Amino acid sequence: MQKKLIALAVAAAFSAPAFADNANFTFYGTADLSYDMVNTGTAANGTKGTTKRVVSSNVSKFGFKGAEDLGGGLAAVWQIEQQINIDDAAKNTFASRNTFAGLKGDFGTVLLGIHDTPYKLTTRKLDVFGDSIADNRALLGGITGTSAAAAFDGRQNNVLAYISPAMSGLTAAIAAVNLTEGNKLDTDESGSALSLGLMYSAAPFYAGLGYEKHSLDHVAVGASEKATKVGFGFSQDMFSVGAVIEKTTDNLAAAQENKYGHSAVYLSGKMKVGSGAVKLAYAKAGEIGSGAAKVANSGASMLSVGYDHKMSKQTTLYALYSKLSNDDAAAYKFTQNSGASSTLAGTGASPSVVSLGMKHTF
Repeated sequence: MQKKLIALAVAAAFSAPAFADNANFTFYGTADLSYDMVNTGTAANGTKGTTKRVVSSNVSKFGFKGAEDLGGGLAAVWQIEQQINIDDAAKNTFASRNTFAGLKGDFGTVLLGIHDTPYKLTTRKLDVFGDSIADNRALLGGITGTSAAAAFDGRQNNVLAYISPAMSGLTAAIAAVNLTEGNKLDTDESGSALSLGLMYSAAPFYAGLGYEKHSLDHVAVGASEKATKVGFGFSQDMFSVGAVIEKTTDNLAAAQENKYGHSAVYLSGKMKVGSGAVKLAYAKAGEIGSGAAKVANSGASMLSVGYDHKMSKQTTLYALYSKLSNDDAAAYKFTQNSGASSTLAGTGASPSVVSLGMKHTF
């Protein structure tokens, strides 16, 4: 009842008459703030690290979503979702997260808009520190010190996607992405992405398989990068464990050698203790490149420990510690919250963070 009242109040603020015949939607969101104490570490060249104390907005968001029954088992579905930078209003835009319209039926769902790729969807649920400063996408998802041309474990614009219904626990998803939206001459090259995902869920087991290819002819004719990953999870009443193995490759170096591609692994565990839960995660990224393009000492690892305390069904207090250990030629840094920028003193530094936060969903 409270959610409906909030949704109607927001709708009325925009245009009461316009929404009079359109009350088939839900208003929802998350407020997630933390006080982060960061040490940027000392770079391999001796540059001294710094510390900072900052209030960070993690994945705080609000959104509207709804559906209209079209008859015959068919429905029109839509969603508008916005990330909120509670600690820095200047960074706020609108409809920056999954925002789409589509059709849903017994055949599954077809949608157009901004959306997480199927590749991303396959293993996100296995990250016990997901959407915090200890998120495993600091090392996974094709993000290196120089980054992939388009992040694999991300959200893309210009998406046409299909998500199947669950069939005996198995769900399939496919998405085509246009990476170069503007008008082009006949001589101009285009960029595109194809993302595939398979997810199997039958308690207590979960498995996900993802594949994504970026065709980057707009960067160089024939240029491309690919990623493959597999994830496994097991969950019971008291504990859950997860694992992800990922490999990325490309042909972006001289002589079309692999420039940024590398392997990465992620292991996680969570154990309930009373009204709380203890969490532990470890991630490791191997050296980037291969052959003549291989960069020695470019790997990294990240260890995170934390505790969540449930105050209610909707409110959680949490504390975590995470350390990201870069090899001398690596420059990975924390991601996924507004305080994650400037958390690295330089190449080879090993930043760490203590984060105390509160998450409320509505």
